Amino acid sequence: MQVYFLWGATLMSLVTFAIHTFVGSARVAAPLLANHSLPLASKWLNYYCWHITTIYTLLMGGAYAYVAFNPNKPELVVFLSILNVSFAFLSALVALKGNINPFRFPSTSLFASVSFLGIASLLV
Repeated sequence: MQVYFLWGATLMSLVTFAIHTFVGSARVAAPLLANHSLPLASKWLNYYCWHITTIYTLLMGGAYAYVAFNPNKPELVVFLSILNVSFAFLSALVALKGNINPFRFPSTSLFASVSFLGIASLLV
């Protein structure tokens, strides 16, 4: 395993967390909470999902750092890479369904970048 790529994945995970938390909160979560036309269950379930992503992106960085310190645990990188590739594809598919360029959703490129670094750490 290439530890430098794991540290890159750690850093990119923390960048993803920061963009999600500090930029996305103002541009996505705040308008969601201000919306009064959504059914209450839909609104609050979406807000719950927002926080799942917040928790995941933070723990994702911690998990990559853990493997960087313990390179004999490649199965965690495999698991994270599968999740992150899936999240990147899901982001692109949701954007396309909404007739939006997939790269207008930061999640598409951010999860793809983290997954690329994770996969690279396994292959190099």
